[in-house]
Amino acid sequence: MDGSNNPDDHDWGPFGRPLFDEASAQGLNRVGVVDIGSNSVRMVVFDGAARSPAYFFNEKIMCALGKGLAITGRLNPEGRVRALAAMKRFRLLAEGIGTGPLTAVATAAVREAEDGAEFCAEVRRETGIRIWTIDGLEEARLAAQGVLLGWPGAYGLVCDIGGTSMELAEIDGGRVGRRASTPLGPLKLCDVRGGRKARRALIRDRLGAIRDEMGEQRNRLFLVGGSWRAIAKIDMARRDYPLRVLHEYRMSPKSVRETVKYIEKTDLDTLRARAGVSSSRIALVPYAAEVLREVVRTFAPHDIAVSSYGIREGCFTGRCRSACATAIR
Repeated sequence: MDGSNNPDDHDWGPFGRPLFDEASAQGLNRVGVVDIGSNSVRMVVFDGAARSPAYFFNEKIMCALGKGLAITGRLNPEGRVRALAAMKRFRLLAEGIGTGPLTAVATAAVREAEDGAEFCAEVRRETGIRIWTIDGLEEARLAAQGVLLGWPGAYGLVCDIGGTSMELAEIDGGRVGRRASTPLGPLKLCDVRGGRKARRALIRDRLGAIRDEMGEQRNRLFLVGGSWRAIAKIDMARRDYPLRVLHEYRMSPKSVRETVKYIEKTDLDTLRARAGVSSSRIALVPYAAEVLREVVRTFAPHDIAVSSYGIREGCFTGRCRSACATAIR
């Protein structure tokens, strides 16, 4: 590379162009993203604007904002207290780490709750952090963009499960295609009357409608979300898999079916101890397992991969802080 200040005169190597065109992106240092989900509130700090950024800080607090939402229509009061405390903590951490303004994104529980806007206003008043509440299709897009950060050439169906909703998105050729959002999160399913039979009928009905809308999805299924990762841990434990690395962990449809059966016949304390899953997460696993079984049955993917990348990486991908906030406004 010569000493010219004209970007057109630089030799960018085999790419023929800079990977990050904007000077603001090239100079980016630490970026903080907060994902306010139905079950947990998590802050991730990314270090640098590389194609695959380094993870400088990652903390999750289980708040269960969406617990009881299907019955009351409001956020879980105890969850609100925990979530506000988490946001206050994250603001102080961000100041100490030097992220600049945090990008905070709220998903299903906040967008559906009667008091969702009130909660966002409270957080803004108490912490100065503005929360961007996104709809289900945007949530699906961001999760899919996050998967593409981890697998740039990936193709298939991204399935992102949260506490109160589940989003699906096609990916192919580095782009996000058709998307769908459905209220099949475990915090909602646990409130369905009629037991397992009623839940199975509801899940099959919802997924059948999505299949009719999106068509067949027989390529790879990418699983995003804490409940899916918990099921993957249980699959590892059941198979005595030697490596406990979740990202890119693969399961076959047969393995998923066998693990779901294992979950159904094993008490939760045993599952939690053997797989190393938290008590708050393990309580939701049986409901998520019911959904995963039907997702695999409905779309018949040729294989299944677990992604640790999701909505937070989707917010970050290739953007500076201000651009990320604008994109999800």
